[in-house]
Amino acid sequence: MHVMDVAYDSHKFAEMILHVSERLQDDRAGGATKLNKVLFFAEFTHLRRHHRVISGCEFQKLPHGPAPRQLLPVRKKLIASGAAQLVEEDFLGRPQQRLIPSRPANLDVLDPDELQTIEDVLDQLADMTGAQVSELSHQEPGWRLTEVGETIPFSTAFLDFPQVQTPTSKRLSESAAERYDLATA
Repeated sequence: MHVMDVAYDSHKFAEMILHVSERLQDDRAGGATKLNKVLFFAEFTHLRRHHRVISGCEFQKLPHGPAPRQLLPVRKKLIASGAAQLVEEDFLGRPQQRLIPSRPANLDVLDPDELQTIEDVLDQLADMTGAQVSELSHQEPGWRLTEVGETIPFSTAFLDFPQVQTPTSKRLSESAAERYDLATA
């Protein structure tokens, strides 16, 4: 059994939202869907790597993938305090809500490992649309094993699941195969 630290820290979650939103500014697909999935993958990836979560925010299963339960109240506070604003943009003919930070995130609340996990997740999902990231989140055992509306247990981070290939991991595999003269599947 894994020992896990999963206490929820709303201040840390708020700064994490601002940081990820800031990093998604140059991502055409960086709306609410992608923000939700980056937060999910960051928490669950960090838990797998370090046996503790970053903010401890709970995620619920929604039809399009996991969504942070505490996102709306925290987002509302960020907007009310002037730390961010919500804008609606057109993305491929569909409305996309995007959180635009008005101030930089206070990264002092995140330790170097937590920041590294967030950056890794952002890099790995960089070339993907919100729909592709949603599809990827549906591969997660926690999403598959819960009913819509239920909280996805953090313990599901440790269940086995098939290795997924992102555009970045595919590119890295191909480049390694080329370098070592191996055939890729």
